[in-house]
Amino acid sequence: MSERNDIPQFIRLHETDNVIVTTSSLAAGARLENVALNGAVPSGHKVATSALKTGEAVRKYDQVIGFASRDIAPGDHVHIHNCEFRADFERDPAPGADARPTDFVAPDERATFQGLVRANGRIGTRNYIGVLTTVNCSATVARMVARHFDGDALAAYPNVDGVAAFVHGTGCGMAMDGEGYDALQRTLNGYALHPNFAGILMIGLGCEAAQIRLLMEAYGLKDSPTFQHMTIQATGGTKKTVEEGIRRIEAMLPEANKATRQTVSAEHLSLALQCGGSDGYSGITANPALGAAADLLVRHGGTAILAETPEIYGAEHLLTRRAENPDVAQKLLERIRWWEAYTARNNGSMDNNPSPGNKAGGLTTILEKSLGAAAKGGTTNLTGVYEYSEPATAKGFVFMDSPGYDPVSVTGQVASGANIICFTTGRGSVFGYKPTPSIKLATNTAMYQRMEDDMDVNCGAIITEGIGVAEMGERIFRLILDVASGKQSKSEALGFGDAEFTPWVIGAVM
Repeated sequence: MSERNDIPQFIRLHETDNVIVTTSSLAAGARLENVALNGAVPSGHKVATSALKTGEAVRKYDQVIGFASRDIAPGDHVHIHNCEFRADFERDPAPGADARPTDFVAPDERATFQGLVRANGRIGTRNYIGVLTTVNCSATVARMVARHFDGDALAAYPNVDGVAAFVHGTGCGMAMDGEGYDALQRTLNGYALHPNFAGILMIGLGCEAAQIRLLMEAYGLKDSPTFQHMTIQATGGTKKTVEEGIRRIEAMLPEANKATRQTVSAEHLSLALQCGGSDGYSGITANPALGAAADLLVRHGGTAILAETPEIYGAEHLLTRRAENPDVAQKLLERIRWWEAYTARNNGSMDNNPSPGNKAGGLTTILEKSLGAAAKGGTTNLTGVYEYSEPATAKGFVFMDSPGYDPVSVTGQVASGANIICFTTGRGSVFGYKPTPSIKLATNTAMYQRMEDDMDVNCGAIITEGIGVAEMGERIFRLILDVASGKQSKSEALGFGDAEFTPWVIGAVM
């Protein structure tokens, strides 16, 4: 890795923009383009290149990212002190206006990886046995069961990646005919059927709202050697349930260990697109590079799932313009309206983002953050929009509704079928997930060098080494294939993934 000697001091993203982005921290008086800085500006932050009157739009990416809250002079640092969010500006959804035919790779020429072919034909990238809980009341018992298989307990089963407990804080105290209950049921079903599991043991307490029997009836789940269920109350308490749970998983292990990898097409990959701890470089380096990788996956017949609805707010028109038909665009706009109503009835608003860390990294408004986040979705047509945890059945680039809180969002994407994750970060989010491996993409070289043990790819090299976005996207795509084939990502090597299962809690807790 060698840095360029001619790293630019700033980046102009579009000729119509009235701000540029610094690539290092600069002192007052430094000259950028045709202006001198009126004060010190941190790395990744914005500088005005023309005068803006109060109320005028601030433009970046050739899009509106905010409005001047006071007069701004050329050379001023543009940030939260002089740029504000407004929701009521015109943006044209123009459904399908930018949709274009996708240049698909011929089936016999598609990229391949070494996947795990399940009996139902679905393809896994990992081979776990999951202990899945219906309610928080069974969480401790589930952990006790899974803990039994730590250490050398699986030495005789080298093809099994582990036994992991998936526990959460909900499952009762909710209306059984409400949105929250439906979302939890979809999530549990999605995990019960996920191809990264060789077997599932579902444990409940017995009296909770999220009854296993009702889940099985609603989704047609059947008992089998690879799907077992039990409740603590019916089994006879904690000790007996732990002993019985261990026995049932021990019975699953020999069959799970028979799983071997074989060459399969990349069309069987479903990629969760995520970002967290974003900064001013996210929309310039890692997110567009991940978008380029997502385009490659789609061209090879796979699926890329964008999520985090509050973090496309203000950029939703760029997605609806790529919708393959008006119904897809309308579904996305309906989710945006739902979020506006949801935040309003909870005395919130859609501009509660960026976080303090995002702001320190140079992001000023949710509009700016959303425009950068949407870049993860690449450029191909939007082929489907799904509710949280709903199975993503359409191929190509799709959207799944979720909060912007990363663990909740990823939980939904995995329930929707994602068998690989790419997660971009500028501030340095540490994140991993079971049963789906997570690849971490750093937006800037300084953070990558500081946190190299956590980061798989340095997308900051787009700036510091002059690597093109398309080339970086190709590197990410090749790494996706390698990790899907069994190569450990850095978060896996560090042991992440046991604490991140977080179903979305919607509605009143009663």
